[in-house]
Amino acid sequence: MRLVKKLCSLMLGIAVSLAISSVVRADAVTDWNAIAIQTIAGVPSHPGATALLDSAMVQVAVYDAVEAISGRFRPYHVNIPGASGSPDAAVAKAAHDVLVSRFPSLTASLDLTYHSYLAAHSLAEDDPGVAVGQQAAAGIIALRANDGSFPLNPPPFTGGTAPGVWRPTPSYLPGPPPSFSPMLAPWLATVLPFTLTSPSQFRAPTPPSLTSQRYATAYNEVKSLGARFNSARTPEQTDLALFWAANYQVLWNHVLRDVAAAHVHNIDDRARLFALANLAMADAVITAWDTKLHYVFWRPLTAIQEGDSDGNPETAGDPDWQPLINNPNYPDYTSGANNVTGAATRALALFFGTDEIAFSVTTTNPTALQQVRTYNRFSDAAADVVNARIYEGIHFRFADVQARKQGRHVAQWVFSHFLRSVDDDDHDDNEDEE
Repeated sequence: MRLVKKLCSLMLGIAVSLAISSVVRADAVTDWNAIAIQTIAGVPSHPGATALLDSAMVQVAVYDAVEAISGRFRPYHVNIPGASGSPDAAVAKAAHDVLVSRFPSLTASLDLTYHSYLAAHSLAEDDPGVAVGQQAAAGIIALRANDGSFPLNPPPFTGGTAPGVWRPTPSYLPGPPPSFSPMLAPWLATVLPFTLTSPSQFRAPTPPSLTSQRYATAYNEVKSLGARFNSARTPEQTDLALFWAANYQVLWNHVLRDVAAAHVHNIDDRARLFALANLAMADAVITAWDTKLHYVFWRPLTAIQEGDSDGNPETAGDPDWQPLINNPNYPDYTSGANNVTGAATRALALFFGTDEIAFSVTTTNPTALQQVRTYNRFSDAAADVVNARIYEGIHFRFADVQARKQGRHVAQWVFSHFLRSVDDDDHDDNEDEE
C-alpha cells in the first residue's frame, strides 16, 4: 500500500512539475492559478467540494502579496509594510508556499515548478518580492491553521431512514461515489468561513413539506426528466446534463482565467478577481454543507424509490427508478454545484459591473458531446446549472433554486465587505433580488 501511495504521489508530482509548460504566460496570477488548480484537483485526499478551501487559500495569499506591493486595494488579512520587488515573484512564492503547506508530499515537484517559473520569467531567487510572497503565504496559513478542515478520523454520518431523511445511496454507474458511502466531509458544514460571520449566515429556508404540492411538482419533474431509462429528456437536455456533470472548481477557475485574459489587463485587478471569486465559491460551499447537514433532506433516488411512503398521493413510487448519474454522497438540499455556480457568476458580474459579458465554459466531463458552451450573460450559465442538476436526476428544483440564491448572496457579501479599494469607505450591503 505504501508503494502504491508513493507511486501515486510521484505521478502527481510529475504532472505538477510539467504544469509550467502548459499555462498561458499572461501574468503570474493567471499562471499560478492554473498550476494551483491542476495540483489541487490531482490530490484525492481533498475531494470534490473540499478542494475549494485550498484554492481560496492560494488566491487570498496571492492577492495579499500583490496588494502589499501595489497598494490599490485593502489586504484580505496580511499587512506587509514597505513591501517591494516583483509582483510576479511575490505571486509565485505565495502560491507555492500555500500549496506546499497543504500538500507536503508534493514539495519536491512544487519546488521544481517554482524555480523553473522564476527562471523562465527572468526573476531572481533573491528578488524582494519573494520575501513578500513568503510573508503573505505564512499569514494565510497561520490564519487557517485551526479552521476545522480535514480533521483526522471524523465520525461517519449516514443520515436516517425516516421519510424525507437522507441516507447513503447506491451507485448504478462505474466510478465514484462508491456504493452506500457515508456523507462526504460532514465537517465542511462547520468549517470557519473565509468571509461570512458563520456557516449558517445564509442558511436556506426549510424545504417544502413532503405532503405539499410544491414537493410533488418537483418530485414528478425529476422523476420524469432525471431518469436514466425511459426519460422525457431530449437529447439536448441529456447533453446539457452531462456537460455540467463536471468538476466545478476546475471549470470555474478556467472561466476566470479566460475572462481575465480577455478583459483584465493588470496584475492587481486579476489578483482581486481571482480572490473574490474563490472566496465566494469556498464560502458558498460551506453554506451549502451547513444547509445539507441542518435539514438532511433525501435525494431524488431515495425519494422516488420510497415514494409510496411519503404521505403524498401525487408522488407515485418506483422502486426500480435510477438517475442519469449517481446521486452524490451527501444530502440534496441545497445543491453544492448551484451554490458554487451562483457565487462564481455573481462575483464575475459584480466585478465587471454587468452580467452581460460573453464567455465560454469548458466541461471536465469527456462524455459530453458538446465540450464548450458559449454564454452571453453570466446568469445564463447559472440558469443552465439549475436545470442540468434536475436532468441528471440528482436534485429537486427547489434545492437548485435556493442554492443559486445562497451563492449569489455569498458573492454579494464578499464583494461588499472584502478586498475593497483603499479609497472606498462605503459598504453596499443591499442584496440582489432574484
